[in-house]
Amino acid sequence: MTHTPRTTAPATPAPPFGRALCAMVTPFTGAGALDLDGAALLADRLVRGGCDGLVLSGTTGESPTTTDAEKSALVRAVREAVGDRVSILAGVGTADTRHTVELAREAEKAGADGLLVVTPYYSRPPQDAVEAHFREVADATGLPLALYDIPGRTGTRIEPDTLIRLAGHPRIVAVKDCAYDLLATQKVMAQAELAYYTGCDEYVLALRAIGGAGYISTVANAAPGVFRAILDAFDSGDTAEAARRQRQVIPLVESMMSAGLPGAVTAKALLGRLGLPAGPVRAPLRSAGPEVADGLLAVYEELVAG
Repeated sequence: MTHTPRTTAPATPAPPFGRALCAMVTPFTGAGALDLDGAALLADRLVRGGCDGLVLSGTTGESPTTTDAEKSALVRAVREAVGDRVSILAGVGTADTRHTVELAREAEKAGADGLLVVTPYYSRPPQDAVEAHFREVADATGLPLALYDIPGRTGTRIEPDTLIRLAGHPRIVAVKDCAYDLLATQKVMAQAELAYYTGCDEYVLALRAIGGAGYISTVANAAPGVFRAILDAFDSGDTAEAARRQRQVIPLVESMMSAGLPGAVTAKALLGRLGLPAGPVRAPLRSAGPEVADGLLAVYEELVAG
């Protein structure tokens, strides 16, 4: 008996927010003010480059240092720029449940299609409190939620059993996964209908191969098309090409995400070298120096040339 290899990827449910999402930086002017015109230009470029979703006011969007009013203004400006071409997720997670609920309601008014809600940080609540927090936010609006599991930053993970229970809420539909625990991820995916998006650019292909929905990428700020190509190759059945493309992006991923600087810093440095809206980062972050920016540009140019 001969074995006929698969020519197409396994069928997965339609992702609620698209497949290829960018965790967009928040552009500032040289003086540090919110640059709404720059945000509109950058958002349009990302959509034209292959993103079918944008995440605003996440970690890469410097949400800890933007005001509530700035967050709402950003959603409105990007909504106007991209129209209905893509989904917009608004990052609304804070360490305070009441504040998170307020931000969720304002994001809904501003035109967001969904909410990205990070685990409450610093206070390290137990799992029953984490669950109650997410449920209260999910009950506050009519928007779908993506839960953001990034214990390396928050100090608290969303345990698999907690995620499985939360999946029963009609508006909790997705996870941005930065837990670096594929075993736990697969456990949840096997028992709950949650769309999994990797927030780790080195795992784009790995998560898609086990049934993930796609990615929410920081590096895609500069190179949206090369990340979209990984998914396109895999979904067309060309797994070898998908693997080649995943390996191809690793030098840029390593330069931007594993060089000791936050992704917001490196993304803005590279965007600035490319002549795109970005501007400085806000304190306590510090903008990258010229040597770092030049190094990022060299790696980027090698990627796009290949």
